[in-house]
Amino acid sequence: MDALTERLTQLFEPVVEGLGFELIGVEYHPGRGEGLLRVYIDHADGISVDDCARVSHQVSGVLDVEDPVSGRYRLEISSPGFDRPLIRERDYVRFAGHEVKLKLAGLWEGRRKLRGILQGLEGQDVLIEEEGQSLRVPLDRIEKGNLVSDL
Repeated sequence: MDALTERLTQLFEPVVEGLGFELIGVEYHPGRGEGLLRVYIDHADGISVDDCARVSHQVSGVLDVEDPVSGRYRLEISSPGFDRPLIRERDYVRFAGHEVKLKLAGLWEGRRKLRGILQGLEGQDVLIEEEGQSLRVPLDRIEKGNLVSDL
């Protein structure tokens, strides 16, 4: 997790949890004219549009006061959806046994994409079983991870 994402997570987590939701993660994608700041939230009963609006209002207040992101950006509050992103280390433990797809930062053993059954996290390595082969992927080499939807 880069320094900005870590700072945003620290700023937003108490606000989101104070509203009764779980902060899944934060993504910031800078853009030429306008960046995108996406905040994923979840709740056992699911997430409604009204829930996203409530969280957006509170997170916007934090952003106005703290001003951690320079330039123009669009704030988006979202549920994790069926292809839930794997953002934090705890996600790679929590969803062990589920099918995942991983996009890697650069080539790792000649590959940029993996898809298999998540076996968990050991140290800083994500364990995945792909077509009967056990793989250890360094966590810092994973650019993006998602659950594969059963639907």
